[in-house]
Amino acid sequence: MKKLVVLSGAGISAPSGIKTFRDQNGLWENHRIEEVACPEAFMRNPQKVLDFYNQRRRQLLEIQPNRAHYILAELEDHYEVKIITQNVDDLHERAGSTNVIHLHGELLKARPVGKSEPVVSWKKDLNVGDTDSEGRQLRPHVVWFGENVPAIRKCMDCVQQADIFLVIGTSLQVYPAAGLIHYVSDQCQVYVVDPNLDVSFTARRNYFALDAVEGMERLKRILVRSTEPSRGYDFRRFFE
Repeated sequence: MKKLVVLSGAGISAPSGIKTFRDQNGLWENHRIEEVACPEAFMRNPQKVLDFYNQRRRQLLEIQPNRAHYILAELEDHYEVKIITQNVDDLHERAGSTNVIHLHGELLKARPVGKSEPVVSWKKDLNVGDTDSEGRQLRPHVVWFGENVPAIRKCMDCVQQADIFLVIGTSLQVYPAAGLIHYVSDQCQVYVVDPNLDVSFTARRNYFALDAVEGMERLKRILVRSTEPSRGYDFRRFFE
């Protein structure tokens, strides 16, 4: 099977009801990033940061994957699919995808402050005073701005091996994730599904200026048909 590597961002989860990372005025769900998504914010006011993630965790447990998530899972019947997601939700897994790398961590997990492990499952509210077995305060298992991204090297290696690379639901503005596209080989086919991507970036790439669900419905037909014996597919017909 050919290797299909997917880089997904907030836009794929938006149809499920999760707000995108940069909705309006640089705010994230009415919060400034520096108030809720960096180590300094946690040091200043840990409960405020924990409350922000508690709200997001509760929301995540109430919503469901959308059709774009399910299509990526269905493509495992035709490709060796690996998903690199910038999202901290578990919607890819709930839709049935079996090989997901969470570049920025996972909202439904927690770990001790100042430590990378142990990582524990956490589906309830997390508050000041919640500790691990050694008495260390727990924090969300997410990568905040200013922190290292431990999985980036694994993701680079994954992208280099791709036969097809799909970027969906991200405008490629957040690094180091945005730099992964530069690791694709010259032989790799690249597809981009996002309504907000800078058009200059899409030169020599198959670009669908569509939201995640509509884009994946169209792209699935292309990708599945291209696996059929003696049949190729011309993506350009969808732009006519």
